[in-house]
Amino acid sequence: MSQLLTATPTDLAADGARLARSLEELGQIGRLPSGAVRRLAFSEEDRAARALVHGWMEEAGMAVRVDAAGNLIGRYDGLRPGAPVMATGSHIDTVPEGGLYDGALGVLGGIEVVRVLAEHQLRLQHPIEVIAFADEESTMVGCKSMVGHASEDPDSYATALGVPIQEGLASIGGDWQQRPGARRSRQEIAAFLELHVEQGGVLEAVGKQIGVVEGVVGQQRYIIRVSGQANHAGTTPMEMRRDALTTAAQIILAIEDMALHYPGDPVATVGKLTVWPNAANIVPGQVEFSLDMRDLSHDVIDHMKAQLERRIETIAVARRTRIAMTPQFVVDPSPADPMVQEVISETCADLGLSYTHLPSRASHDAQELGRLTAMGMIFVPSRDGVSHSADEFTSPQQCEQGVNVLLHSLIRLDASLSG
Repeated sequence: MSQLLTATPTDLAADGARLARSLEELGQIGRLPSGAVRRLAFSEEDRAARALVHGWMEEAGMAVRVDAAGNLIGRYDGLRPGAPVMATGSHIDTVPEGGLYDGALGVLGGIEVVRVLAEHQLRLQHPIEVIAFADEESTMVGCKSMVGHASEDPDSYATALGVPIQEGLASIGGDWQQRPGARRSRQEIAAFLELHVEQGGVLEAVGKQIGVVEGVVGQQRYIIRVSGQANHAGTTPMEMRRDALTTAAQIILAIEDMALHYPGDPVATVGKLTVWPNAANIVPGQVEFSLDMRDLSHDVIDHMKAQLERRIETIAVARRTRIAMTPQFVVDPSPADPMVQEVISETCADLGLSYTHLPSRASHDAQELGRLTAMGMIFVPSRDGVSHSADEFTSPQQCEQGVNVLLHSLIRLDASLSG
């Protein structure tokens, strides 16, 4: 008979070797000769991976279902009738050349938590749900649908395979027409914790074992177009030029300077640049480039945008060019719940693991779940800060430590939510 877990037994621990085997076995699905993993959402590889994870969920003692948004959900019942669930998980789809750990650790870590509890015949007061969200890497249709933020226009979804979203969902057991039924409420999900590799180099640089995530940053993305005058590179004197490329260069350096010196720790990136007519013997007449700004505070991003617009006006006058800044999209920040952050921090201290607080500057399923319920994230280090690559690596010991923090944070959170 299952026992009610009312304290935090220190002898409960993840089986690191089993977790490593699971990560490796899942990583064989879609493995490329380079060692990278290609498991695009809705592909044959994605379906094979979902079938494997489905089986592991059932073996761990979970009841498994697929909702209309394609989310694979394993439920491990609690002992308090009618209690809302504590959810955990991530995704198992990858970018075209991804690694073994991005997303997968969060899903398999959740399964490992349930394995440990089941092996000890323990249940929490709240049910636990382990969720493999559908298509995190392209459309985020799974997590957005669960929160109720997904677009109702099927043409707004650009899947990695190029298949219509209706076809993609049907291939994994979802149903586009019934997708609104995948929406959950705060009354159903009491909290969501996501274990994830950092995908950056901060933890490694500061020598900490665990990252307690403060929230997922907001993003604002723009296209900046500089219009000058294309002209002959040999016959146009320097002082007579209206060079769109040198103007763009000045703006790009202004963007870098602004982010470097803005209070706090925002980031701003120019990652794509197109030059017209792009010829060696012609002064560039037009340049178009991207701008991506991110921070935990929406106000900070807005202030940076206003500051940049003022600098752009000055540059445009000085260089006799026209500069237009067109918004592409806006994603609001998703702060982690303070109580959940405290639970994770206290768990790290109890387990003797060093930790630091930091933001997540990459998007995650937790970003959307945080708009629905109390959200927290647990980061473990990424070697050399590398992710979305065959070189992505987090050691078995680091993965095990992350799962132990997840396990004991859920136990502690269960007690807190039960009052």
